[in-house]
Amino acid sequence: MKILFLGDVVGRAGRRAVTENLPRLREAWRLDFVVVNGENASGGMGLTGAHCKTFLEAGADVVTLGDHAFDQKDMLQYIETEPRVIRPLNFSKVAPGKGARVFEARGGRKVLVAQVLGQVFMKRPFDDPFSALETVLKTHPLGGLVQASLIDVHCEATSEKMGLGHYCDGRASVVVGTHTHVTTGDAQILPGGTAYMTDAGMCGDYNSVIGMDKAEPLRRFITGMPRDRFTPAEEEATLSGLYVETDDRTGRATRVEMVRQGGRLQQSGPL
Repeated sequence: MKILFLGDVVGRAGRRAVTENLPRLREAWRLDFVVVNGENASGGMGLTGAHCKTFLEAGADVVTLGDHAFDQKDMLQYIETEPRVIRPLNFSKVAPGKGARVFEARGGRKVLVAQVLGQVFMKRPFDDPFSALETVLKTHPLGGLVQASLIDVHCEATSEKMGLGHYCDGRASVVVGTHTHVTTGDAQILPGGTAYMTDAGMCGDYNSVIGMDKAEPLRRFITGMPRDRFTPAEEEATLSGLYVETDDRTGRATRVEMVRQGGRLQQSGPL
């Protein structure tokens, strides 16, 4: 199976990059399944139902969220009506929506998608992501009920992401990090057959401070005082993410490639 994961979409520039390029990449790379993290797509904080719909129409099979899952209030209702949106497993126990679900890929193959939030350096004390994943992994073994599985680990600390990657090694097809908006160079297949990357980076304008227009972040770093809201940078965006090929029989990864398309960064992808 050919799987594409795209990292955190930031603002209008990121949305435009996804909606304009994903249909082309889906065809050119013959993708079977696409997951997009959209949690910063609407004004840099959260995701509206309308913006989520544009990703699904562009070719995303699933949209994941993160710690800003419900910053846009209409997502509280939208997630209950759109099963292709996944919020973190270890979010509030009363949060709407699901943190894991099985989806159908091209050819009728089954793919589990789940997301967890990290605990280290995060502003809110979320539940333990390791125990949250344990039940899901046990009930969806690779080569059994699902042909592939993808875990989005939305964490601040690289060490926690790596720990979750090794914890899931051999039990998930893909473990990919999100949240920091900075692409890491460690795409690899772990010893047990799990494709791993510490952070997929963002789909956004890299002439920025993690996707935001530079002026206000720089002012706060220099003076320690806020003046304006953060606003997303709006020049040409880079699509950043991870491409993985898996064995349908075992669910293990057989190929992994960093993805960077368009914008300022050095280009990379499966072709």
